[in-house]
Amino acid sequence: MTGSLRPQNQVEKVALFRAQVLGPVLNRELHHGELMAELRKLSERVFRPPGSPRTRRYALETLLRWHRAYKAHGLDGLKPKPRAQGNALALTDTERDLLLEIRREHPHASATVILATLEDEGRLERGKVSANTVRRLYRAHGLKRGRRRDVVDQSGERRRWEAAHVGALWHGDVCHGPTLSLGNKRIPMRIHALMDDKSRYVVALRVLNHEREVGMLDLLVEAARIHGLPEVLYLDNGSTYSGDALATACGRLDVNLVHATPYNPKARGKMERFWRTMRDGCLDLLGPVKSLHDVQVRLTAWLTQRYHKRPHASLVGRSPAQLWAERRVRQRSEDDLAEALTVRERRRVRGDATIPVGGVDWELRDSFLVGKNVDVARTLADRNRAPWVEHEGQRYALTLVDPVANGKLRKKKRARKPGIDAVDFDPTRVLLEQAIGRRHRGGSK
Repeated sequence: MTGSLRPQNQVEKVALFRAQVLGPVLNRELHHGELMAELRKLSERVFRPPGSPRTRRYALETLLRWHRAYKAHGLDGLKPKPRAQGNALALTDTERDLLLEIRREHPHASATVILATLEDEGRLERGKVSANTVRRLYRAHGLKRGRRRDVVDQSGERRRWEAAHVGALWHGDVCHGPTLSLGNKRIPMRIHALMDDKSRYVVALRVLNHEREVGMLDLLVEAARIHGLPEVLYLDNGSTYSGDALATACGRLDVNLVHATPYNPKARGKMERFWRTMRDGCLDLLGPVKSLHDVQVRLTAWLTQRYHKRPHASLVGRSPAQLWAERRVRQRSEDDLAEALTVRERRRVRGDATIPVGGVDWELRDSFLVGKNVDVARTLADRNRAPWVEHEGQRYALTLVDPVANGKLRKKKRARKPGIDAVDFDPTRVLLEQAIGRRHRGGSK
C-alpha cells in the first residue's frame, strides 16, 4: 500500500485543526471554572489555520462553542457547516446570466447598485435575492469587483466629526469626470457639488467644462435661492477656491468660509466618499452621452431618485432626504444676494459717453458724465442684468451701444442766437440794399 495518510478534504482538515487547538482540554475532566480558565489561556495563544498565510487568535466564545460541539458529536462536530446559499437557487438561468454579464461589462459596479438597478427597472423581482447573494455568485464565477485607481487609501487614525445640526455646514468640492469626445472636440468634465455635512444631502450639483472659482460661486447662489445659506462653507485649500470672490461673497452673506488643511485628504473624507458613491452608482455607468447637459440630467435623476432616498449607513438607516427635512433655513432675499455679489470698478467715461464692461461697450444717456471717473457696478447673482454707473450717490443706467440706431438719430438744427450776441450776416440783404440805392439815384436825375 502506497501513499500517505492525509485529510480527505478541506472540511476534515479544518476539523482536525480545531481538535488540535482544543487538545489541552479535550481529554481532561474539568469543572466549569477550570474549563473556562484553560480556554481563556488558549484564547491568548496564536495559531495558524490550515491554508492561511497568517496567524490569529480565537475568542473564548468560539473555543467554548467548539468544545461543546466536540463533546456532543466528536470530530464531526468540529467540521465547518456549509454556508447558506440564500435564495440564489430562486434565480432563473436567464437572471443569473444577466447578473454575470453586467459584472463582466461593468467590473467597477457594486453588487448593491446592480441589484437596485435591475429591481427598479423591473428586470428582477424586488427582494428575490440579496446583495450578499449576488456577491457570492460573482465570487463563485471569479468575477471580483475591480479596484478603482483613483480610490485614495483612507487608512490611518482619524477622529469622526460632524456639524451640530442639519444645514449648519456645507462641503464644496469638484470631481474630475471622464473627458467627452464629440467629433474632433474633447470636452473636459468638471462636476461641482455642495453637500450638507450632517444629512449628506447634496444641495446643488452642476456639470461644467472648467474648474474656476466662478463655478462654485454660481453653485452657491443657486443653492441659496432654493435652500437658504449655511453657517459654514467648507472647501478645499486649492487655488480654485482661495480667491477674493468667494471670500467676499461669503463675508457679505454672513457665511464662515473655511478651507481644509493642506495635504490632508482625510479631512475631505465625506466628500470623497460621495464622489465614490456617485462614480459607482452613476458616473461610471453613463454609457454614450452627447453633451455635458446629458451628464447633468442623468446625475440629477440619480440624485433625486436614488441617492437622496436610499438609507445611508452613517445616518443610522435614514435617508439624506429624511434628515434634510429637519434643516434650519437661513433664507436671504434676492436683493441681499445681488448686493453681496456686486462687483465695482473705477472707470473713465469716454468722449462718446461709452464705457467698456467685460469686453462689451455700454452707453450712458447722461452726457454730462463724459470724461469723468465713475464707479461701474454689476452683480454676479444675475449675469443677464445690465451693469450700471454710480456717481456721487446717484445711479445711472447703462445700455448696450447700438451704432445702427445711433446713426439714425436726427441731429438737432442749431437755432440762431437771439439778442446782441447774434452775428449779423445776411448776403441777400446787402444785395437788396444796393439795388434799391441805385434806383433812387437814377430817379433823382
